[in-house]
Order: sequence, then C-alpha cells, then structure tokens
Amino acid sequence: MVPLKDENPIQITPIVTYVLITANIVIFIYQLSLGTSELQELLQNFAFIPGQLSETLQGGSTGDLVPEPLTLVTSQFLHGSIPHVIFNMLYLWIFGNNIEEEMGHIRYLTFYLLCGVLAALSQYIFDTSSMIPTLGASGAIAGVMGAYIFRFPQAKVLTLIPLGFFWFTVRIPAIFFLGFWFLQQAFNSVLTLDAQLNAGGAESMVAYWAHAGGFVFGALLGPLFGLFSRRD
Repeated sequence: MVPLKDENPIQITPIVTYVLITANIVIFIYQLSLGTSELQELLQNFAFIPGQLSETLQGGSTGDLVPEPLTLVTSQFLHGSIPHVIFNMLYLWIFGNNIEEEMGHIRYLTFYLLCGVLAALSQYIFDTSSMIPTLGASGAIAGVMGAYIFRFPQAKVLTLIPLGFFWFTVRIPAIFFLGFWFLQQAFNSVLTLDAQLNAGGAESMVAYWAHAGGFVFGALLGPLFGLFSRRD
C-alpha cells in the first residue's frame, strides 16, 4: 500500500516539514555525486553504527569526524537508495504537516529529532555489536506517524493498492492504515530477532526495530509536545 495524500487540511505553512524534506533531498543528491570510497567515508563518519557506539560507551575512540552519539542525529539525513528517500519523504509530506500544526514549529522539530534518536537506540538495544551503518529518516517519521494515529485516527488516507496488473485507490482511516504499517514493522522486528538468534547472527539490512520503536515513542511523547493542546 502506498499513501498518496491524507484528507486532513491544515491552516499553517509547515515550514519545518518543508525544510526537513529539502535537507534530506539535497543531502541525498550530494551522496549521489560521491564516488564509492567517498560515500563509504561519509557513511563511516555520519551514519549510526551500533558497534561503534558500544566501543565509545566502553571508553574507546572510533576516530570519526563526529562523536558516535551525534550520529544518532546526523544519520537521520542520510539515505541508502532512491526509493528509500522517496518513500520516506512521501510519508513525511503526508503526515508531518498536521503534526507540525498541532505542536508548533519548534516543538515539532525537537519531537522529530528526538523520535529519530530514540528509534535508532531501539535498534541498538537489539544489536549492540552490529557494524552495519544505520541511516535514514524512517525512525523519526515513524514517530510522526505514531503521533498522527492518536491525534487523527479517523482522518482518511488516499491509498494506492497494487493488485497484480490492476492498481486502484481506496480511502482508509488512518487508524487502519498506520496500524497495519506498525504491525508489519513489529512482526518483521520479531522475525529479524529470531533470525539473529537462530541463523548464526544474520543481520537484516532494514532497521525494523527502529521503525517500530520510533512509532511507539512518537505515540508516547506526542502529548508531552502539545499534540492535544490545540482545540478545533
């Protein structure tokens, strides 16, 4: 299922959402301009690598340009592929503006970045020794979605559903669209954990724990950031 838009109009200009989308796209275009070795160096320095955070917490030094804890933020602006950045920005475009209107610009930005940090730490807890770079805005956006499902459960999401050669659109209440998305991430999180325990430490290339964790933290933190303070 691919969301196309939500039927939930706003009365503000969502400046922070626009800036976040622009920053992610500009940085990804910069990534595309790099050679293989330069890109690897960029990811080494600015992507979040769980094993390096563990090394830092034990008093070691990674020698990277930025301290490993700071990569919990910088990694949110890096992406691994064109579909990765396109789908992340699509979800942010659809769900971010309403949450920004509810919280206000500054609180929304703080909430977004904090959800991204907590999402990455959710992934870290289950794989503290991984040396696979974790990157992308998915965890932060999952936090936005977690807030959205509680604030606007009945808002309709126009959704594209491919069925073989046929494509059609339906209007799905956010509680079902986002609830199904969360269940997918939670289910895949358990599957990847089972694979790690029973397949010789095999690691997933998708940070499902970050997605599920970001969603949960977004739902929990939303009210603290004024999610329900504005009354229609």
